[in-house]
Amino acid sequence: MRILGLDFGTKTTGVAVSDPFGWTAQGLEIIRRQDENNLKPTLARLNELCSEYKVEKIVLGLPKNMNNSIGERGEKTLLFKEKLEAKLKIPVVVWDERLSTVAAEGFLLEADVSRKKRKQVIDKLAATIILQNYLDATH
Repeated sequence: MRILGLDFGTKTTGVAVSDPFGWTAQGLEIIRRQDENNLKPTLARLNELCSEYKVEKIVLGLPKNMNNSIGERGEKTLLFKEKLEAKLKIPVVVWDERLSTVAAEGFLLEADVSRKKRKQVIDKLAATIILQNYLDATH
């Protein structure tokens, strides 16, 4: 059973996928949006990826505040979750993503990746970290 991991941001959505056994997460791509509010192209691309990889579940990173409350970005993510479920007809699980982008940034800094290249891959790596944390916690 393959699982898709998503890091949903203002202008981008990082995408990762599990191996068929659900043990490891691999980064796939970053879906970019010109208009933050136009999710149709993002949903269409996710639909293609779910078909291609035969995805049975989606793990969506939920940005929470450090005090465990949900702010504006978290609210937008929950609305995106509803749209995902309605469009794709696949169960969507939200997963606490606090510090996943910070962890991704740390990995890339340790690997001595330039600032420009970090910006190009950070969302995909954050999605991979979110999905791997989910897989580790549920297996």
